[in-house]
Amino acid sequence: MLENKEQQKVPNVTFTLRANDEWTTRNSDEIFNNKTVVVFSLPGAFTPTCSSSHLPRYNELAPTLFKNGVDEIICMSVNDTFVMNAWAQDQDADNISFIPDGNGEFTDAMGMLVDKADIGFGKRSWRYAMLVKNGVIEKMFIEPDLPGDPFEVSDADTMLSHINPAACQTSAITIFSKPTCPYCKKAKALLTEKGLTYEDLEVGKDVNLTMFKAITNADTVPQVFIDGKHIGGSEDLAAHFS
Repeated sequence: MLENKEQQKVPNVTFTLRANDEWTTRNSDEIFNNKTVVVFSLPGAFTPTCSSSHLPRYNELAPTLFKNGVDEIICMSVNDTFVMNAWAQDQDADNISFIPDGNGEFTDAMGMLVDKADIGFGKRSWRYAMLVKNGVIEKMFIEPDLPGDPFEVSDADTMLSHINPAACQTSAITIFSKPTCPYCKKAKALLTEKGLTYEDLEVGKDVNLTMFKAITNADTVPQVFIDGKHIGGSEDLAAHFS
């Protein structure tokens, strides 16, 4: 049975990390004391759900979480620091702190260490997320104890909804852009300032020029769509929000 530890203090553990080609450590007091911290823990770096959904969405929603009182977002896994560092680089997740629980001490103390020997993983973390305030667990989202690797409640959107339901994004936003376009950067900055996430489709890479013109009926970038409605370029987007 996976135990909910709400209103309890987080385990006191020292984590060993490798940073700038040097060994270093972070302990529970340093990470959690006098701070509001979101932790999401998962079975393994580079694994499918973790890489395609769990981690990217937390990184995507990080600016909004920070605006709503979160000081740090921790991704934890029972992997060594070299694996976690390589995964962080591969994912380009600059908003997330990667903590390797290589020996499984923290995960075990949380009651979340499970046996994945049937797929060659050994002992790993069950998938869960928690909100920790000044070292005390305020809320836990533990995936149901079902076969496989369920992913239903420990996601970033559920966490944000708990912290501030009004901050949850209900609109689907797509922007067609080019990397060197200053107006594209302006439009993206405005969306970020509003705490909104968006799908960025690069013209010439994600969509070809013919498809871009057919969809947008335009020749210039950026072109923004919100809930399927064509808003237009960066000035149109600014007017939309004003």
